[in-house]
Amino acid sequence: MTFTEILRSVQQKQNSLLCVGLDTDPAKVPAVFRNAPDGMVEFNRRIIEVTADLVCAYKLNLAFYECRGEAGWGMLRRTLRHVPAGIVTIGDGKRGDIGNTSAMYAKALREDLGFGACTVNPYMGEDSVTPFLSAPEHGVFILAVTSNPGARDFQYLKVNGKPLYERVITRVKRWDAQKNCGLVVGATRPAELKRVRVLAPEMPFLIPGVGAQGGDLRQAVRHGCTKAGDLAVVNASRSVIYASAGEDFADAARKNALQLRDEMNRYREVYFR
Repeated sequence: MTFTEILRSVQQKQNSLLCVGLDTDPAKVPAVFRNAPDGMVEFNRRIIEVTADLVCAYKLNLAFYECRGEAGWGMLRRTLRHVPAGIVTIGDGKRGDIGNTSAMYAKALREDLGFGACTVNPYMGEDSVTPFLSAPEHGVFILAVTSNPGARDFQYLKVNGKPLYERVITRVKRWDAQKNCGLVVGATRPAELKRVRVLAPEMPFLIPGVGAQGGDLRQAVRHGCTKAGDLAVVNASRSVIYASAGEDFADAARKNALQLRDEMNRYREVYFR
């Protein structure tokens, strides 16, 4: 199966567009986990345990693990082992370099760590992206329009009358021979999200920026989904995993995840069914 087929199947089975971001920060987890042996992994395990039936994916921002050195890599591996089979895992490192270097990044993410998908920066062009695309079952979400304020520094620059991000999308569609390409489009950019869906009507979108970043969930679903009401992977991190800093953190995380999942499904009913 291609990644697009895998994602569509998972979303249908789980009845969910929700992706929970496991961007685990020791300063923000409940105090009981901060100094405990393998406390961060145990925190992640509990979050996964209470949300696994509500999500289509988990996204792990690699920086939150890499910053802890060798121990962090171990945390990353052990966290991934707790994700149930059949749920997509996304290694969010926004990699991209000359071809032989990208090939090593791809090998690490896909073969060593076993992620089902990753995020890639296309700034260096086709040869920097191609190594990530070699396995059709492995998803590659390529940056198109991001949520951060600095996105306008480059992504909106006009190239022959069109914003650069549209040129990126045109190229990504050419690279998508194995149907494993996706696009990263921030939920805080609803007008652009609508435009990108027109340009790429059947491509998976990873949509960060709802929850703590203030993106509009209704618009993320309305403009991020295909006509079938799927292939939008809507990520929420802080609003779920840090819903409470107390002993009820797991219950609070599940409550927020359930609310997000159900709200998105209501919008899908309105717009696509």
